[in-house]
Amino acid sequence: MELIFLGTSSAIPTNYRNHSAIALKAFGEIMLFDCGEGTQRQMARARLSPMKVDKIFITHLHGDHILGVPGIVQSMAFRGRLKPLHIFGPKGISQFVENIKKLGYFSMSFQIHAHEVDGRTGICAHGPAHEQDLDGSDQRLEEEGKKGSNEKELKRTLNENFNKQDFGRVNKEDFDRELNEELNEKSDEELNDELKRFHEVKVLENENYTVTCCNMNHTVPDIAYRIEEKRNPKFLKEKAIACGVKPGPDFGKLQRGIPVKVGSRTVKPEEVLGAKRVGRKIVYSGDTRPCKQMIRFAENASVLIHESTFDSKNESKAYQTGHSTAAKAAEIAERTHVKKLVLTHISTRYKETTVLEKEAADIFEDSVLAEDLMSLEVERSDR
Repeated sequence: MELIFLGTSSAIPTNYRNHSAIALKAFGEIMLFDCGEGTQRQMARARLSPMKVDKIFITHLHGDHILGVPGIVQSMAFRGRLKPLHIFGPKGISQFVENIKKLGYFSMSFQIHAHEVDGRTGICAHGPAHEQDLDGSDQRLEEEGKKGSNEKELKRTLNENFNKQDFGRVNKEDFDRELNEELNEKSDEELNDELKRFHEVKVLENENYTVTCCNMNHTVPDIAYRIEEKRNPKFLKEKAIACGVKPGPDFGKLQRGIPVKVGSRTVKPEEVLGAKRVGRKIVYSGDTRPCKQMIRFAENASVLIHESTFDSKNESKAYQTGHSTAAKAAEIAERTHVKKLVLTHISTRYKETTVLEKEAADIFEDSVLAEDLMSLEVERSDR
């Protein structure tokens, strides 16, 4: 499982940092999380083929996170792609996909399915997608994608979401005090009750992993994503042999949870499998103020990728613009007991990033500030 940071800048690309995009190489595929302008060129530099991308997960609809999608789509069509492409994102993503299809002159050779997620109501427009549904044969998805939504409906939906979350009207001191009081003074039971209004939405599941999202706190609707590996219990070969199971196909069946017959006896998987093992877990925040729902959403993650647009001197500006500081990202990491924190979405004002790195490391030691084309191998735990 490898993370490649294709773009780590905020708002505007620089000579050293591209717009936001992260590639995840795992489970025999490449997934993209956000896709800012210039992502396909960054993929070429990282020796990653866009043709191997079947799923793109968009956190929110600001340009620095989505403007690379049209270019990748047209390049895929130019190369004769036939496999469907699935794009997940907040409300408005269906209209965005429809606009891409009408942008300029090109021949569309494959289907694009949009999956809209509402992190506040806990609803995925088409329900959680399963791998067998992502083969281009789901006619309902195609019809929904073609229907899209008209411009007035899109604006109304976005404005409703904007008003519900009280975006842009945050008093920094009150918000910060409330966050710290919630986390430090409330019991786990009280905090869990409070967090029930923040829905986690399962948007994709197959035999290898699940992808879940949760609403964050930005100036527009933003959803964070969590990718969790499904890991089978350890197969206890000696126990299987002691039960009379011979090495071969029956070993594989037991590992997959299928009972096997040995003479007149049935050997059950639980007889020859060890304790449940914890899979790797990656969480990506998108753009957000520090928020309490992330405390539960990222708990015990292998890697938390959290935006850190500003340093602590610019904390008020961070809150006003819906962003986090490196220090606040580190506080989140400390409280969620993650193994590693990766800082990204760096303001263009920081040509030298030492101040951000130090602020984070002073709070959470195992933190790193992402650079463009940085690669990070996510190791499995020993459990």
